[in-house]
Amino acid sequence: MADGSMTGVGSLKGKVSEAEWQARVDLAALYRLVALHGWDDMIFTHISARIPGPEHHFLINPYGMFFEEITASSLVKIDLDGNTLQETPYFINPAGFTIHSAIHAAREDAMFVMHLHSDQGVAVAAQKDGLLPISQHALIVLPQLAYHDYEGIALNLDERERLVADIGDKQLMLLRNHGTLSVGNTAAACWIGMFYLERACQQQVMALSAGRDGVLTAPEAAQAEVRSQTGRGMGPIGGLAWPGALRQLDRSLPGYDV
Repeated sequence: MADGSMTGVGSLKGKVSEAEWQARVDLAALYRLVALHGWDDMIFTHISARIPGPEHHFLINPYGMFFEEITASSLVKIDLDGNTLQETPYFINPAGFTIHSAIHAAREDAMFVMHLHSDQGVAVAAQKDGLLPISQHALIVLPQLAYHDYEGIALNLDERERLVADIGDKQLMLLRNHGTLSVGNTAAACWIGMFYLERACQQQVMALSAGRDGVLTAPEAAQAEVRSQTGRGMGPIGGLAWPGALRQLDRSLPGYDV
């Protein structure tokens, strides 16, 4: 189990604002939840949280720590130019900065941004037709789903403009040949969006494993019905599921909130 002493960082609780501490705890919980679901890629993906306030400062993972080790205090605070704003023995993933700084700067509602390289997410992102309307999870996701073409490892800051243009006001994105992305105004909204996207991708990979010819596409009328039923998005569902997700962490992978 990770704690402040094991990560080389003392607890920041009481040393930062209440708003920043809550953002840190929520973000650390997201990292642990991704690890718990097996969606992490060792140290190579990233989740970020904007700290409430006008500065657009945000938190991101210390590069080199596994997601199951991350704590609220070990997260690194940076600005939109990538400057580290705290004493820390860690640095950040440059590709993570490119993707997350772009969305945090462009979207006021982007308080949390999650990017993953799960096997099923990459598999569907590499399929020509992208996510298909073949499951209820997919039908819920599709109205909020955007696409961004692969340009290589995200080290070129020029890509930020195209990434922002492609996601527009959507909450979810498939990064072609690369992975998945979720944006939320809360940790709960970001989590539930990614959960549904990842499940839809997994279900598609499983359904297509025997070939596409025998796979049913949901009827157009049913697709329209689901769009109308989910017109307000998944935020309310996320709010219901989030406390349970934290209880699951407390049972299975505790220690994130230090």
